[in-house]
This record gives sequence, structure tokens and C-alpha cells, in this order.
Amino acid sequence: MVLAKDKEIDVTKFKIEEDGSFKRPETVFRSFIEKGGIFEPEVDRYHLYVSLACPWANRTLIVRKLKGLESFVTVTVVSPRMTKTGWPFANVDEYPGADVDTLNGSEYVKDIYFKVNPDYQGRFSVPILWDKKTQTIVNNESAEIIRMFNTAFNDVLPADKAALDLYPEPLRAEIDTVNDWVYKDINNGVYRAGVAITQPAYEAAVVDVFQALDQAEKLLEGKDYLVGNTLTEADVRLFVTAIRFDVVYFGHFKCNFRTIRDGYPAIHRWLRKLYWENDAFKSTTNFDHIKVHYYWSHDFLNPHRIVPTGPIPHIREL
Repeated sequence: MVLAKDKEIDVTKFKIEEDGSFKRPETVFRSFIEKGGIFEPEVDRYHLYVSLACPWANRTLIVRKLKGLESFVTVTVVSPRMTKTGWPFANVDEYPGADVDTLNGSEYVKDIYFKVNPDYQGRFSVPILWDKKTQTIVNNESAEIIRMFNTAFNDVLPADKAALDLYPEPLRAEIDTVNDWVYKDINNGVYRAGVAITQPAYEAAVVDVFQALDQAEKLLEGKDYLVGNTLTEADVRLFVTAIRFDVVYFGHFKCNFRTIRDGYPAIHRWLRKLYWENDAFKSTTNFDHIKVHYYWSHDFLNPHRIVPTGPIPHIREL
């Protein structure tokens, strides 16, 4: 029997439905860091494999920084130039800001998945939360990783970091509601528009994107945060798409009804305040990696791999 690791792969192919629309596959590794569990919260036990270009990985980097988890969770960054073989490390593609995988000696992200399971059949995605102790993947679902980061290490964190709660009990129902439509029609909606292969599928998706942005605009009018009067995971989850919108999704994914900067004043103000006033958002945003990944890696959309210079600036001052 030929194992999956020995077969030819093409990670750039998206899962397309019969109607030409894009459907995102489910993630596979869904364990949790928890006190008394298999994966205990410990200093320097865990590791994140991320792309600075990837919005899903960006979520985990923001929350890691917000919660002060740098000594608990180390990080390796892949090159933004994803090929058919997948996300490469710096020993394969020495791109500025990319790292060598010193933990597992991998050339590509797929190698980490195949180390855990040589017949792994799922997506070779980032982020990956890796356990150095048991040498396995804990979780590769960003929504669950940020929930873990929010609470799992609180007992061993300084009081100010432990007190920060991005998913507070009184706001959970409202956060979940916002997360649901933001994911469906904005986070994933831009992909549904961008990689659709029929006109009807594209048009349906792009309308959803802007209806949801209109909804977010109304929520943020006169407010600094999406839910309540405090920073929550809802802000983190919308930010990672909003910060990429004008630089990538407007042009590359044809989400071009209007830009954030000129079409959504409330979202634009909220976005800039998070970026310029909170280092957890600014320091984890790399516009070069973002633009190079999308315009270089998606050669089915951009065959000459020309990366646009603009917009100028990538983000405006407050």
C-alpha cells in the first residue's frame, strides 16, 4: 500500500463544489492544552508553526502576544512562497523573515503532518500547535488555539496577563453570534469570492462579503470594539481579514465594491486603532509576507506572479 506521504501532492488546489463555489475542509487535530490533561500548560513545552501571511495563523500570534505567552509557546515562521509541495521553511526557501525548522528538521509543513501520521489525508495547513514533549500535533484549528491561549496558562501567568479575558462569560453568546457571520461571510467569504470558478458562485460570495462588512460597519459606529466595550476574540478574528482587505482581497480576490479605507469609516478607524495602539496587532502583521504569499503562490489567479507595489501606504496613520 502506498502511504499518503509517498504520493504526489498539490496543496494549491482548493476544494471546489459542483456549482463552482469554494468549501473549506474541516481541520483534523483537535486536542486541548488543559490542567490535568494529556497536554499540561508548561513553560517552553509548546510550539507554533505559522505563516505571517495566513490570517488564521495571524489570529494565534495576536493572542499569544496579548496573553504574554512568548516563554510558553515558541514560534517558527514559514516562507510566504507556498508551492504545490506546500509551505516551505527557510532551508528550502531562504525568504527574509522565514525560519528553519530546528525542532523537526522539516523542509515543508507537510513533513510535520506526515511525521505524526505517514498516511495523513487532510490539509497541510498552518497554524500548527506542536507539543515538544510528546512530539505530536496538539491542534491545527486556529479558533480553538486562541481559546486555549486565552485561558489554559492563566494559573502560571502574571496577574495582569491572566486577567485579560478575550472570551468573557457575560459576552460569550454575543461573541459567538458575531464570530459566526464574520467567519462565514468575511473571513471565509473573501476566499469564497476569490477562488470561485463560476460567475454565479463569485457573485453570490462577493455580495455576502459586502453585506457582512456593512453589518460590521454599523456595529462599530461610535465604538472601539465589536462586542461590549472591551477587546474580545471577535475583534481579533475580524482584524486578520480587515488588515488584508485593501492590500490583497480587494484586487486579488475581486472583492472590489469598495475598500475599507475609503468605504467603511468606522471599520477603518477601528482597524487603525488596533494596529497603531496595540503592538500585538502591529508586530504580528507583515505586509510583505501577506502580499507575496497571495500574489506569488496563487498562480492560478496571477500566473505571472507580479506582486503589486500598493496600496500606498499599506495602512494609513490614525
